This record gives sequence, C-alpha cells and structure tokens, in this order.
Amino acid sequence: MPTFDLAASPLRELNQALHDVAPGSNDVTFEVLNPRGSHAVAVGVDAPIRVDVRGSVGYYCAGMNSEGSITVHGNAGPGVAENMMSGTVTIKGDASQYAGATGHGGLLVIEGNASSRCGISMKGIDIVVKGNIGHMSAFMAQSGNLVVLGDAGDALGDSLYEARLFVRGSVKSLGADCIKKEMRPEHLEVLQDLLDRAGITDVKPSEFTRYGSARQLYNFNIDNADAY
Repeated sequence: MPTFDLAASPLRELNQALHDVAPGSNDVTFEVLNPRGSHAVAVGVDAPIRVDVRGSVGYYCAGMNSEGSITVHGNAGPGVAENMMSGTVTIKGDASQYAGATGHGGLLVIEGNASSRCGISMKGIDIVVKGNIGHMSAFMAQSGNLVVLGDAGDALGDSLYEARLFVRGSVKSLGADCIKKEMRPEHLEVLQDLLDRAGITDVKPSEFTRYGSARQLYNFNIDNADAY
C-alpha cells in the first residue's frame, strides 16, 4: 500500500500518483499522513482506488472524484467533493461550506455537521449528513438527494429544481419555492437505500420529512417578483 507523508513529500507528488494509476494496477489503496489542512488533496481521482487521509484537510478535497473511495479521518474545509462525478467520499468529522457543490453523481457522507450551502447546485449527487447543515443548503439544487439526520438552517432549498431533500430534525426556514411534500413509498425506498449505503442502521425513513420544489419559479410571474 503506497503511503504519502505530506510532512515530507509535496502534495503534487501524491495527486500525480493517484492520477497515474493504470488499469489492472495492484496499487489501488493509498494512505495519506499529516495532511495538516492541505488544500486540493486527492483531487481529480479517476480510477476505482481507495484513499485514506489520516487527518483534516483544507479546500476542495476529493474534488471531481470519479470512481474513487476517499475517506478523510478528520474534518474537511470548503468545497469537499465539489463537482464529484461518482464513487464515494466520506468525512469522519465536520465539513465546511458548500460540501458537494455542483456534484453530478456518487455518494458524499458527512458523519459530523456541514456548514452553509451544503449541496448547492447539486446535479445528481447523493449527500448524507449525520449531523446538522447550515443556511442556504441545496440552493438551486437540480437533482439528486440530500439527507440530513439533524437540523437544517435558514432558507433550505431556495430556488430548488428537482432535487429531493429529506430532513429528520427541524428546519429553521424554507427558501423561495421550497415546500414540504408527501413522503410516498418510492421516496421511502430511496431513503432506505441511502441510509444503508451510508451505514446508518438505527434510523427509519419514516422519521424524515421530504421537501421539494413548488415549481412556481420555473417561469417568470410578476406576482412572484419578490421571490426572484
């Protein structure tokens, strides 16, 4: 198992090694020591490899991930898993702003809390947060699922498109055009699958409330001008 100590090796060397993994290679499990809040750790992974980061990271960790399984054994700074395409990213601690922003696919699991704008402009990614999320989360979220076991801050789902939001706790306020929606059997099934994939066994889908778009902002209406 290749090991990179970022106290002794440059970050560029780690990321280059992750990008150079060839099909059929035996080196598919990497360990990263002493990240010390470094930015852009394990960005652009494009192979089914596993990366364990032993410590906290800075901006944009695991950005653009495709197929990789990346675990941060600590906290993550802004933009973790930004523009993620596939694979799995797990944060064992807390995540800062805009976690999973613009993500197209894959699964992001945050075992602690997430700050503001979690899932902003998500485009197909699935995000599971075991703690709370901050204000303006899922702003302009287009598709995918955001699951929150704790509480949500102000303006949840503002200007939402077709992403589905599931919150177990309280919501401080809903954003423009975001409303509470019926939890149908197909939503319970989707939610159970996401909980299973995130390793959550002590929570039932029936404990969540679903939120989604009222679809009133899709076309301009002068009566809604104040909401734009």
